[in-house]
Amino acid sequence: MKRLGLSVVILIIILLAGGAGWLYYADYLDREKPVINLNQNISAIGKNKEIHISFSDAASGLGAMKVEVIQDNKTQILFQENLRGRGQKQKIVQVTVNTEALKLKNGPAILNITARDCSLFNNETILAEQVRIDTIPPQIAVLNPVNYLNQGGTGFVAYRTSKPSALTGVYMDNRFFPGHTILINGRPTSVAYFAIPTNASNAGTRIVIFARDDAGNEARASMPFSIKPKKFRADKVDLSETFLQKIVPDFQASAPQLQGKTPVDVFAYVNTTLREENNKTIQIVCSKSINRPLWEGVFHRMRNAKPMALFGDRRTYLVGGKDYGTSVHLGVDLASIARAPIEAANGGIVVFAGPLGIYGNAVIIDHGLGLHSLYAHLSAIDTAVGKSVKKEEKIGSSGLTGLAGGDHLHFSILVGGEFVNPQEWWDPHWITDNVLKKMEI
Repeated sequence: MKRLGLSVVILIIILLAGGAGWLYYADYLDREKPVINLNQNISAIGKNKEIHISFSDAASGLGAMKVEVIQDNKTQILFQENLRGRGQKQKIVQVTVNTEALKLKNGPAILNITARDCSLFNNETILAEQVRIDTIPPQIAVLNPVNYLNQGGTGFVAYRTSKPSALTGVYMDNRFFPGHTILINGRPTSVAYFAIPTNASNAGTRIVIFARDDAGNEARASMPFSIKPKKFRADKVDLSETFLQKIVPDFQASAPQLQGKTPVDVFAYVNTTLREENNKTIQIVCSKSINRPLWEGVFHRMRNAKPMALFGDRRTYLVGGKDYGTSVHLGVDLASIARAPIEAANGGIVVFAGPLGIYGNAVIIDHGLGLHSLYAHLSAIDTAVGKSVKKEEKIGSSGLTGLAGGDHLHFSILVGGEFVNPQEWWDPHWITDNVLKKMEI
């Protein structure tokens, strides 16, 4: 009997140990709390706010989740879910806070987010976020009542908002140009460059200043303007066999898919697909800009250089008398002597220096507040990304790399990643009237 009793005790101990082990390895004894992550700043909530919340528990899994808003000791549940079973390790929830429907008033509130796991201990995480209910949109005061613009040129506007903006800028029809907030006369002031399309008109173009605060409230204000038409040239370019044979090797070397293609097919690819890819790269490079002006005074023009092609020139390419593609020239071509020194048009920071497809060896300089300059077809680059350069500092030598028929500099100005007419930036009167005076508030 004693031996039987001892056996029973041992069996019970084994069962208890096994059960404890099973509970442990099945994560029922998990003591770690669930994790709650927010992928955005929710310090301010406007009329409608979408909040994305990630709940996770890597051990026993999620058991229950709840999101509620508390104001004036009144609690309202925005989301609640009890999960059946075990094993769901993560769940992403989108909650919409409609302040009008919830009858929340402007002022402080608390967003309470709770998660509980499936362990025997019911581990719980509570995230209490102090938020501000703000349903009042910003007011926009346009500081430049007169704005004369040129087709293909640069627009510039200064304005103030009644509260800080999380995002602001100018819509030229459907194209958005980011604004930058700087101090002018000791007061925060937003400024924005924007590109005027070559086909813009007073009747068919809409220019709107946009501002969104940190609560998501948005405001728009129309900008007064007058657009002056400009006549752009159009010409036809005969692609000689010599020119086609010249460009083929370099482009075939950089694009293996062009191997075995005829010179005409190579040109067609370069003039369409590669041109588009290069311009997208330029837009990406120019999407970031220093939040202060780095330039001063009129922009430097290549010395002793003759203009060969102008901004906005519309070209039709001919092979054997037949049309073989078109393009619009997005800069000014300047030529002097072979391997002429190329100098920075104004002060700034080099943000690109290297090969760039149709532009050959190229340099892009950030002049601040969304303004950039581009130098293409260089035979040599004498600068590097990240370097601060001064006006007229040498950055390279002219050449015929890329899609170029002879030694020259292709010079472009870009605002917000869009090409504009560089000739305006060589004109001291235009800069004074259209930029500098607008910043003298």
